[in-house]
Amino acid sequence: MPRASSKKTGQSNSTAVNASVDLFRSATNKASSKELERIDQLFYTYANKSSGFIDPEGIETLCSDMEVDHTDVRVLMLAWKMNAEKQGYFTLEEWRRGLKALRVDTIAKLKKTLPELEKEVRRTSNFVDFYQYAFHYCLTEEKQKSIDIESICQLLDLVLGSQFQAQVDYFIEYLKDQTDYKVINMDQWMGFYRFCNEISFPDFSNYDPDLAWPLILDNFVDWMKAKQT
Repeated sequence: MPRASSKKTGQSNSTAVNASVDLFRSATNKASSKELERIDQLFYTYANKSSGFIDPEGIETLCSDMEVDHTDVRVLMLAWKMNAEKQGYFTLEEWRRGLKALRVDTIAKLKKTLPELEKEVRRTSNFVDFYQYAFHYCLTEEKQKSIDIESICQLLDLVLGSQFQAQVDYFIEYLKDQTDYKVINMDQWMGFYRFCNEISFPDFSNYDPDLAWPLILDNFVDWMKAKQT
């Protein structure tokens, strides 16, 4: 008889635990559903009613509400967090992905999380991906694989200027001065980031032109050395 009583007690406890788990899951699902609803409502505050996307005008309004300039690098970081595909546009899916990852559902929370987002992007493990993303994000035409010199100069200053100001300033000066290159491709873009991280500047003491550097960087080093003499 005592054993039977023990079994019933065990079953009762198990039922109570299962009920608690179900209640927790239900509450979590409801909270998640409410959060998604608020994220969607915020999206439609800025979305173009005709296209269903947040377009350049909507992004400018968003930036104004966050009190940041639309040219602020953190706007590009936000696009990276959303993994936005088209420059100047956010889809609902991209918006959901970014805001859920940031755990924000209001404009006040989004504004408050921008400094943390910047810290996240600046981590070495993330920055290479962000730097590569920045180039892809600026490919605005189908099958486009390179970016014009004027645009690349602006992008370099925006993305790398705070980390490698001297290298970026001189490279921009070189790009504007030279006449051999009209555009920059991904290999050259990534090569310059590696150059900034690995090469002693401005003496170039460890630069070896026989290694696999893009030719444009060989030319840049020659141009710099000519300026120094």
